[in-house]
Order: sequence, then C-alpha cells, then structure tokens
Amino acid sequence: MPDPRGYLFDLPATGRPEFASLREEWYPGVQDYWSRSTSARIFDFILGIRAVVIHATAGVSSSGAMSVMRDGNASWHWLVPDEDEEAHGQFVWACAPEARAAWHVRNDRSHAAVNGGATKVNHWSLGIEIVNSQRRDVVDPFSEWQVTAAARIVRHCWWKYPNLKQVVSHAVLDPDRRTDPGSHFPWQTFRDQVIERPTESLPEAISRATPMAELASPMVSLRVCCA
Repeated sequence: MPDPRGYLFDLPATGRPEFASLREEWYPGVQDYWSRSTSARIFDFILGIRAVVIHATAGVSSSGAMSVMRDGNASWHWLVPDEDEEAHGQFVWACAPEARAAWHVRNDRSHAAVNGGATKVNHWSLGIEIVNSQRRDVVDPFSEWQVTAAARIVRHCWWKYPNLKQVVSHAVLDPDRRTDPGSHFPWQTFRDQVIERPTESLPEAISRATPMAELASPMVSLRVCCA
C-alpha cells in the first residue's frame, strides 16, 4: 500500500498552464473568522509561494471541518467537499484568503526536500483540505471528482504563482503525527492530472488582449503616479 510520507513531486520547469480556471465559493460566514484562524504572511503573498500542501480532514463533512476553523484551531485555503454533499461536483469551498497564511502545518515542521528544508511552511505555502474520514478500519475512497478538483486547484495555483515549485502531502512534512491525505488517496493519478491535464482554452477576452511585451509605447509622455 502506498506510503503518504512519500507523496511529493516537483512541478516541471516547462508546461505551466496558460490558463487554469477554478470554480470556488466562500464558505458561508467564513470571513468573520479570519482574524482568529489566519495570519499575515511574512513573505510576499505572490512571489513567496513555493508549495501546495495536500491534506484530508479525518472527518466526514465540510461543516465538521469548518467548525475546526471557526474555533481557531486550524485553517486552510480550500476545502473539497465529499460525495454526499450538495457542493460536490459543483465547486470547492474557498476558506481563507490566499494572501494570508492559513494554519495547516505546524510552524516547526520541515522536510529537506521541500523548499530547502525551510520551516514556517504556512507562510510560503497554500493548503488544500479534502473531506475524507481517513479511517484505517474502513476504506473510504476519494471520489474521482475530489481528485480532479484538488488537481484543478493546484493547476490554478501553478498558473497564478510564478515561484510555485512543489506539491507535497501533510504526511511528508509531519510524518510522526500525520498520515494525510492517507494511503487511499490516488497520488499518482492526482499528479498526472496536475502535470498532464490538457491546457484549458483561453477565454476570447483574454486571447484577444495584447500581451504586455507587445504593448505600444504611449504617444505622449505620461507622469508616473504611483512609483
């Protein structure tokens, strides 16, 4: 059986998506709890993002997971609902602003192969939680949509964050305490969907916009307002 302590892969230097959409909706009322469950990042919130961390909830519902965030015990940026929930197959829950550090890995945790062994993972990573019981006595398979949805989030992040390099399980970073997303998570399938998924077609409004490098110089000198 696969060992989640080995769930880690590097994103290739080539093949970054030209476009990667994401269907997400804020979990109802979550904005009222950010002050007690997230922190300001100590690194640039765009250029400083180096990894995406994959978790599983060890619970059976989105509401159960979100009660943990409500109480300020942990947090994450996205939550992928289970197959018996209405949101399943439609969208993922957005839970914390990407610009803020969510509390999904202990601050003193690290791994030599992840971002040079740096600690304070929450400040240079994004966290994805997937609803799954992780019970060892009962196989609780992840749905195909959950795996695809998690891969779509990672592709969206890969498209958005220029210095994103790695995708890693929680178990890699905290092997003595955590096993998520668990041995039943199809890591190889997930990896293939992240790296090999066909690029989405650019919306026409984007494809018709003039790229920055091709913009013509203004006809008159413009005063710089914000430098």
